[in-house]
Amino acid sequence: MDIETTNPVSGRNDTGISEKKGKELFKKTCEFVAGAAKIEAVPINKIPEIAFVGRSNVGKSSLLNSLTQRKSLARTSKTPGCTRQLNFFQIEDKITLVDLPGYGYARASRKEVEGWNELIKDYLRGRPNLKQVCLLIDSRHGVKKNDEEIMSLLDELAVSYQIILTKTDKQSKKGIEEIKNKIENMAEKHAALHPEVVETSSVSHDGLNYLRGIIARFATP
Repeated sequence: MDIETTNPVSGRNDTGISEKKGKELFKKTCEFVAGAAKIEAVPINKIPEIAFVGRSNVGKSSLLNSLTQRKSLARTSKTPGCTRQLNFFQIEDKITLVDLPGYGYARASRKEVEGWNELIKDYLRGRPNLKQVCLLIDSRHGVKKNDEEIMSLLDELAVSYQIILTKTDKQSKKGIEEIKNKIENMAEKHAALHPEVVETSSVSHDGLNYLRGIIARFATP
């Protein structure tokens, strides 16, 4: 019997989230289907999309690889700015995961960085099948100014988003709680922000099954 699950980290009982459905979804074939360095190159697609966005070096590609249980689905690097286009990964005909370029610091020219930031904004403004944005925040550093800028943009566009803490294996429980408390205090200012913060680690795999369950809610039956 499929039952609703409780977030193993936060302890909250989140209605409609099933780790079983998440596991089943992510057992299916996941393939790279398109890359877009310009908004004109973004594929036309009616399949539901979940986008992953965050500061450079926040761990987006590592999280995607861990979620899909593939070592090199998304390219990873210790050098910030590795992802330089919108990358679309499709799980059969169920859902598409979109890896967006990291914003903030990157080893690239100012013109290149500005171009990536505009590409992110253009994508967020005009994607009707975008169901939710996973806003990744490094648990060691918390919410930075450019994170808040993206949050304000998502609020303005009425795009639902949820904060996913990454690299929790590198942060203390006390540090994580402090960051979560700060985010909760910010929630009243951000209308499109989902109130729950999800804690994950690509190393220990903590929180990944729960995040799979969250994503599965939006998948095509």
